[in-house]
Amino acid sequence: MTEEGGRPEREMHDAVCAKCGKPCKVPFKPTEGRPVYCRDCFKPRSRF
Repeated sequence: MTEEGGRPEREMHDAVCAKCGKPCKVPFKPTEGRPVYCRDCFKPRSRF
């Protein structure tokens, strides 16, 4: 399946944000022991 624009749809995985504890969906399979951040918490961490 594809989304508009011709890109293939990414498989999304359920996760819990390591900072705020909110459930979120991420485009990769979370690895145990590594933090996952929701969109709101990840944005301020960006270095660019």
